[in-house]
Amino acid sequence: MELSVDRDRCHGAGMCALTAPALFDQDTEDGRVRLLDPRPPREHHAGAREAAWLCPAATITVTEEDENASATP
Repeated sequence: MELSVDRDRCHGAGMCALTAPALFDQDTEDGRVRLLDPRPPREHHAGAREAAWLCPAATITVTEEDENASATP
């Protein structure tokens, strides 16, 4: 899983930081999202998905990796 955020779209609602504090925080100056871990460990994947779903500005993008893909041919 890989996460990215669009700070320009962020409204500073803080749902991400409340839902997944290990992955997201809010900037102290403007309240917008700060991504703490763009490649979170598996135990944080559910929280990342929930934070993205709850974000009112659709600021968070979750890119799932194909677990069945082989790293080598």
